[in-house]
Amino acid sequence: MTIPVPEPEAFNLLGPLPQGTTVLEASAGTGKTFTIAGLVARYVAEGVATMDEQLVVSFSRESTRELRERVRERLVSARDGLVDPAAVPPDDEVLAYLAGADPATVALRRRRLEEALTVFDAATVTTT
Repeated sequence: MTIPVPEPEAFNLLGPLPQGTTVLEASAGTGKTFTIAGLVARYVAEGVATMDEQLVVSFSRESTRELRERVRERLVSARDGLVDPAAVPPDDEVLAYLAGADPATVALRRRRLEEALTVFDAATVTTT
């Protein structure tokens, strides 16, 4: 008798933000770093958590270095992309999601991203 093993569900980057501790585990090259960077940008932009309230951890020094760089790049691209929400590239789902609010909310999201970038060097992106 063969027992079917269900396929793991794809993580929905635009779905409800996870609460509490979240572990993202997947094989190399599956988009973990991309997903983490997008989640950090959403947490910050939506006012759920500031940079100093987040702990982002990876398992090697090299992956941590890349993760720190990619999270910073995502915060910058989100902040800059919210200057003109009409010019958001259609393939950037996270930015389109963040830009798809009323102008006052978009301005507040951009301000939160700017604030996160001013303290980013002190952010806890570390290695276990």
